Amino acid sequence: MAISKADVGCSPNLRHVPLSYNSAESDRSASRLIFALFPEWEHAEGKLEFVRFKDGITNTLLKAVKRRPGYSEEQIDEEAVLLRAYGNGTEVLIDRDRETISHSLLSQRNLAPPLLARFQNGLLYRFIRGRVCTPEDLTREDVWRGIARRLGQWHARLPIVFESGEPNSLSACKPTLSKAAINGITPGRGTPNLWTVMQKWILALPATTDAEMTRRNVLQKELQRTVAELGNTPGLGKDGLVYGHCDLLSGNVIIHPQPSTSPRTTPQSTTVSFIDYEYATPCPAAFDLANHFAEWGGLECDYSMLPTRSVRRAFLHEYLESYKLHTTKASPPHAAARLESGEKEAAIPTGEEQEQAGTGNKALEQRLFDEVDRFRGIPGLYWGVWALIQKTISQIDFDYGSYAEVRLGEYWAWKEREREEADERNRRDKGQILKEAGVINGDGDVSERERRWATE
Repeated sequence: MAISKADVGCSPNLRHVPLSYNSAESDRSASRLIFALFPEWEHAEGKLEFVRFKDGITNTLLKAVKRRPGYSEEQIDEEAVLLRAYGNGTEVLIDRDRETISHSLLSQRNLAPPLLARFQNGLLYRFIRGRVCTPEDLTREDVWRGIARRLGQWHARLPIVFESGEPNSLSACKPTLSKAAINGITPGRGTPNLWTVMQKWILALPATTDAEMTRRNVLQKELQRTVAELGNTPGLGKDGLVYGHCDLLSGNVIIHPQPSTSPRTTPQSTTVSFIDYEYATPCPAAFDLANHFAEWGGLECDYSMLPTRSVRRAFLHEYLESYKLHTTKASPPHAAARLESGEKEAAIPTGEEQEQAGTGNKALEQRLFDEVDRFRGIPGLYWGVWALIQKTISQIDFDYGSYAEVRLGEYWAWKEREREEADERNRRDKGQILKEAGVINGDGDVSERERRWATE
């Protein structure tokens, strides 16, 4: 079921610290923020230290620790705070108010660490003990099964949160872009959703030259075609939507420490948490899954790392078992309390769908497998457009332009493969054109990514 942002709101007790983080004086500005949150830390015994926990390609993330004398590392971590500072100009891409609401929702369901405060250009929240996942870790069976279980829990338990009519971030930044222009990509449906986010980004693309205008028009047509073909995918949840993470790369997965009572790692023993919820939005489950699979290749887009068909099937089986478990877990009294408070959980599947998701029944698994397959090219379009915007606004040392071409190349390769499979045309008839576009290699073969995706 769906609820509005007004129905959910943020915690009324969430503190706002009227200070900013400045990368040019990182430790100094970070210390001011921490001492504003915990004044007693400034004069208490023990040094305040900062660890650059993740220097991603959107934000800066620091871990603040107070090294109290006599404390173990575990005790120090229990007090530790994460400071996440937003990247330059990213309000064009991300609704920061919505991000705070997402974090609050997750925290209420024990799916995210407690949110401690907002500051002028970021958030402060509790640290999650564990190790940041790497692209190589994603290929480990115990890790990907842990991710599958956690993602099934996410999609089952989180309510769909839609806007309630207030202006959004992009409208505030670019007054010429109306909400109607953004939401018109999915008329009559709750917003935001995956498609309206992509529409917002395309409308924000630079169009100061003929080449930029042409590219924006091409991408707009591709989005419209994609929504027409995939916008009504049955999927899971209400109206085929779940509340997705939409940025489940390895760096946003934390592998929990192995309990001392479980000295041996097994496929079922590893548990994980997800961090960074700035892109979380209602989306088809198939997109969130396909996007995660795409991230197995890392920022280097190493397609040899992508999960094969057999691994994807096993992942989806684990995911659906968790999804079923968490859609049926709440007891009636808890459900009644949620309804009385105006809060509604994500839509529980029909009895038929729950039965299909059970062990031994492959019908739903096959349907979702096919849907993920159909969505495999959409992350390339999504992140390709994102990178084109980042190229114009980001101050982070990363080649967004090249990354955009690589990701968009994945989309074009998928589109060509879809077309080829639909009408049984031979790609080699277009050899030189496709070779120049990077869709096929010099021998006229299927692109490396498509070939790996089709491997059993």
